[in-house]
Amino acid sequence: MATAISLSFSLDPQSHHNYHHHFHHNTSFNSHKASIFTPKYTFPFVISSKSHTSNLIIPLSTSQSSSSSSSTSPSSVLQTPLQTGRFLTNQELEKLESLGKYRYFQELESGSLWVRVMREEEMDVTVWLLAESFAESMLMPKGYVKFLAYLVKQYMIERRALMPHTATLLGFYRENGEDADLQLAGTVEVCFDKRGANANPPTPTPPKNSPYICNMTVDKLLRRRGIGWHLLKASEELISQMSSSREVYLHCRMIDTAPLNMYRKAGYTIVETDNIFILLTLQRRKHLMCKVLPDSESLFEVDEYTSSVDT
Repeated sequence: MATAISLSFSLDPQSHHNYHHHFHHNTSFNSHKASIFTPKYTFPFVISSKSHTSNLIIPLSTSQSSSSSSSTSPSSVLQTPLQTGRFLTNQELEKLESLGKYRYFQELESGSLWVRVMREEEMDVTVWLLAESFAESMLMPKGYVKFLAYLVKQYMIERRALMPHTATLLGFYRENGEDADLQLAGTVEVCFDKRGANANPPTPTPPKNSPYICNMTVDKLLRRRGIGWHLLKASEELISQMSSSREVYLHCRMIDTAPLNMYRKAGYTIVETDNIFILLTLQRRKHLMCKVLPDSESLFEVDEYTSSVDT
């Protein structure tokens, strides 16, 4: 079953032309698998070279129910700075540092999950994860994956330049057992404010001044472990730290019943649904969903749904 739960990356022909005109970056993917699993930078985990095929959603503590975000030492932040390639104000620099320090940890029944902000060196593997998932969710031949990866990378380069107003989170999972390797399990994108809002959001259009979650995907081999649930919870926790707004929006396709049930369980409600005429544009109808975050992340019921979640 496809796990596409939020879509903010358009594949309309017009969008293709827009990405080609606005970006001129190196987008070679010939060595993405090798380069990702042999990183040239300081990495806090050892990533396994196991299959990272996943299913897309693109434009979305311990087992006792607590999530934790812990800060790293200043030296580790300096070793792996989150670079945006543009001038930042002092306030933006402080927020960027906060993103670099953000950590979320959760023990699951079958293993452990760590979530943090994606670094520049990890973009290619994240792009490929999303491209393979997108192709699967739209029933596209595998031959289209490389082309999709090119388009997704242009999008991610653009989004990364908007940090700290937006961020991409990565989830790393380790099975229980002494010899288990840590592997990339999933990803999710979070927008915190109007400056990080997508210029061409999907319909129904969410408010640009409110936080927005999209481009969530979980590795196909690692589903049904609660990883998608905790990527969502990590996103909400980070939004609570980075934004003064408590109204969070996301999209969910009408055909994606498992993610829809997960969102409802997490407290999201449908505020608007695509008109049936959207089908004339060869797009799936989507729900726009909203949740008002509590004042304290401790109020989240994060484990009740973990054992049964489909992502």
